[in-house]
Amino acid sequence: MRLIIMGPPGAGKGTQARYIAEHFGIPAISTGDIFRANVSQGTPLGVEAKRYMDAGEYVPDEITNRMVRNRIDEPDAKQGFLLDGYPRTLAQVEELDGMIKFTGHQLDAVLSVVVDKDEVVKRLLQRAQIEGRADDTEDVIRRRQEVYLEQTQPLIQVYGERDILVEVDGLGEVDEVTKRIFDALDVVPES
Repeated sequence: MRLIIMGPPGAGKGTQARYIAEHFGIPAISTGDIFRANVSQGTPLGVEAKRYMDAGEYVPDEITNRMVRNRIDEPDAKQGFLLDGYPRTLAQVEELDGMIKFTGHQLDAVLSVVVDKDEVVKRLLQRAQIEGRADDTEDVIRRRQEVYLEQTQPLIQVYGERDILVEVDGLGEVDEVTKRIFDALDVVPES
């Protein structure tokens, strides 16, 4: 199974990604984890990415694409993977298409975890209080939600047109959401 998980900050993607990966026996691959691994290991791509990250800038697609390509080429991803945080741009969608096509497979589904914006803001404000994140104000959280929608709406449209978009309600108890996701994905044919 070759999957992408999308959803706004606070939708529970990280939690659900672990369950989905375990369910299908595939690695959950987060671009944040890929960046951190490359930086901590001092790989040439990590050194390059760190320059941008230290300056607070967006890591260019070329570097991100190469890191993702290297990661999905690893042995544990041969039977499939779940990507979290990639692709983020239409150019990255095209790049990922090429990576997967090269393996003789295709993307099986794009899971969009749909949540009520106000509920997620409430959830993130509670988390900020518990974890002492003073910079996570309501305005900042709402802006992150807007940026997510602006950036991902074109991707959601593309995957919807390809008829591989699977939308699942992300509100409720974790196990309820997990069951909804499994019910939706278990009927998806694997490439």
